[in-house]
Amino acid sequence: MNTCLNLVVLRSPDIDRAVAFYRALGLSLVKHSHGKGPEHYSAESEGGVFELYPLSPSQVATTSVRVGFHVADLDAVFSAVVALGVKVVAPPADSSWGRRAVVEDLDGHPVELVEVSREPAHE
Repeated sequence: MNTCLNLVVLRSPDIDRAVAFYRALGLSLVKHSHGKGPEHYSAESEGGVFELYPLSPSQVATTSVRVGFHVADLDAVFSAVVALGVKVVAPPADSSWGRRAVVEDLDGHPVELVEVSREPAHE
């Protein structure tokens, strides 16, 4: 079996605001609670699980973690998150691996958004 990433957890001081941002990306976040742990939000995909937990006063912020997402329509997603008031690190631009932008979520986590280019079908 190959090693692959299956879980990313970010912590937010304002969980509702974080949920709004990541839902604007297109994630289907669902509220969860395990045992005596805090309520949090989780989105499952083919590649694994993305979770948002509340940041408690005794924890270190996760804002040095950079995450990236493939999105179907970069320009639409970019417009939606900019309307929420995010900081733009790099506006949408074409690159060798697709159309790409980088923003900071509302807690300061760098988030890379990539719309993968479709190559024309060969006959």
